[in-house]
Amino acid sequence: MFRHDLPAPEWFTADDSVLGVALVFPLQGPAGIFGPTCELCARLAAEEVNRDGGVLGRELRLVPVDGSGAPGEVAGHVEALVDLGVVQGVTGWHISSVRQALAPRIAHRVPYVYTALYEGGEDTAGVFLTSETPRDQLRPAMDLLAHERGVRRWFVVGNDYVWPRRTARAARGYAHQSGASVVGEVYLPLGTHDFEPVFRRVERSDADGVLMLLVGSDAVRFNRAFAAHGLHARCLRLSTLMDENMLMASGPSATEDLYSTAGFFASLANRDTLDFHGQYAARYGVEAPALGSLGESCYEGVLLLAALLKRAGTLDVSAVGAAAGAVSYEGPRGLLHLRDSHVRQRIYLARADGLDFDVLTELDLRGARP
Repeated sequence: MFRHDLPAPEWFTADDSVLGVALVFPLQGPAGIFGPTCELCARLAAEEVNRDGGVLGRELRLVPVDGSGAPGEVAGHVEALVDLGVVQGVTGWHISSVRQALAPRIAHRVPYVYTALYEGGEDTAGVFLTSETPRDQLRPAMDLLAHERGVRRWFVVGNDYVWPRRTARAARGYAHQSGASVVGEVYLPLGTHDFEPVFRRVERSDADGVLMLLVGSDAVRFNRAFAAHGLHARCLRLSTLMDENMLMASGPSATEDLYSTAGFFASLANRDTLDFHGQYAARYGVEAPALGSLGESCYEGVLLLAALLKRAGTLDVSAVGAAAGAVSYEGPRGLLHLRDSHVRQRIYLARADGLDFDVLTELDLRGARP
């Protein structure tokens, strides 16, 4: 990791012919399971942008940054790249704790496109968001499962940081709106392996639905232990952060009655998704890491950052923000527009089917049930 007190490596130099973009994504830790897909999808988008002439007459070049470290350390690394003039923008998938540390340090200086689903409420000037929030992702999914599967008692299991805790707070209200309730909550450190105490609490609560707000390999271990404990026979699971890589790592015996909600699933058979599959396979081969919503979000992030800068015609963050309301771009999630710095998109509910997802429906974001 780059340090302020050491000389910059030779390649850490400003170049007026290059638009440097810090790609902040997880290389290790629980979220490292989908880090390779994040990088490959972002690089695919950068190559597409450059084939189309680049951005403001410059080649878009990604500068990878490990986003799995302590939030303050990650923020310091990216800030150093901005100080050096090496990067003129930031994007990538990283947890909300990193975003909260990073945004105040760089968003007023360079545009920052955050691609991870998150808890909502981010309004820092210069921050733009491509992914799902609980209002559009979780609310209609809980409502649908309450009415179609009769879920009345939810138990929340999440990692112990801002996204799970604030999402759970929203979930309490959503449950009440659908005639259900949240009957228990547990928050665990990132990297947890022992879930047996949690399962005993779930059993005592008589929950019929578990809301999983766990990251990466933590969710994988939870799924395996959940099935081994036999809880899949009495509780369905709903996750807002469960992609194809995590599903495959969990294994088919561990994903019975597991639901996921997201703006992208690799199994969606529409034109945009099929085109993206073709591009990804042609570039990286059929043995590349599986596509999923988390990695694909980094493709969206690069496209949105390029569209913002092209529309503004400048790197100035204030000008980028002023032009953002007129920005749109087209990618694997279709033709998308910004509103209040957030991308508006379709959201789907899927159910695990072996090692893939069966997309059941597009969720009604107005709150009416399909």
